[in-house]
Amino acid sequence: MPTVPIVPTARALVAATLAWLLAGPALAALDPGTLIKLSTSVLKVEVIRAQGGYSLGSGVVVGADAVVTNCHVTRDARLIAVLQGGVRLPAQSQRVDAYHDLCLLRVRGIDGARAVELADAAIGQAVTAVGHTAGALQSSTGEVLALHRLDGGRVIRSTNYFNSGASGGGLFDTESRLVGILSFRLRGATGHYFAMPTEWLARQLRDAQGEQPVAPRPHGELAFWEQPLESQPFFLRAAVMEIDGDWRALQPLAAEWARHDVDDPEPWYLLGVALDRQNLPGEARHALECSLALAPDFASARAELEQLSSRRDLPERSAPSAPCRL
Repeated sequence: MPTVPIVPTARALVAATLAWLLAGPALAALDPGTLIKLSTSVLKVEVIRAQGGYSLGSGVVVGADAVVTNCHVTRDARLIAVLQGGVRLPAQSQRVDAYHDLCLLRVRGIDGARAVELADAAIGQAVTAVGHTAGALQSSTGEVLALHRLDGGRVIRSTNYFNSGASGGGLFDTESRLVGILSFRLRGATGHYFAMPTEWLARQLRDAQGEQPVAPRPHGELAFWEQPLESQPFFLRAAVMEIDGDWRALQPLAAEWARHDVDDPEPWYLLGVALDRQNLPGEARHALECSLALAPDFASARAELEQLSSRRDLPERSAPSAPCRL
């Protein structure tokens, strides 16, 4: 199995040709019977690479003859096979959404009755990651920490630990519904494991066109998280700065993000964090209040504001004292 590559332009990013260990907090997880049932829906993906050798990933049955995996698993493939019950079923074609790292394989012989139900994720919910590593189906329990808005979907950040070998595995809620496709992780901090949202997958399933033969993809066709750091979405650039404690850099980035996505509470929250860490409590409080004005139930912003008010002995306010403009 190939080693896990590190993206050179973003030192905190490490590619996830994913697999994971049995780990995670003691949260509500899928029962053993449900995991056994899901074993017929979460399959091993084998890729014979054009440059020689092979790589492994996971895939999830999402429809009749349809298996979703990550494009970074299949992009060098000259042949792709899905293993089900010891039988190798070749993929005939795929629909490629390389930027969002979702490839939908057409695999004849996959029973559509094994297709999982799709659902949306919610912050704070318990989730279970399921996929193949070291030749066996394994799982990891965790919870959703954040939902990052991007291109009509919400990229999931969770605490579910995963490592090399299980790209394309599924992130499931307690009702065994698929809420995300495991894809990559950030190095250097806990709780920075990311899954692609089912909103993007649902778009692919609705699109009856775009079938392409299995063949190596063009060089330079990268997922959003593999782009040079300066070209990555705001939330990933912010995460790297937050992990590094680079508050001076995070402050202008969060402000730019807030100007760009005026309805998103996350940049205001991160602006508040950056200002507080630079000992600017008044400005930090205003930014956090603006975050909560956009999303009153944003738990991270609420908790940060409460901690700030407690440390600084600030009186409570029901709304920002000034307009939320940058």
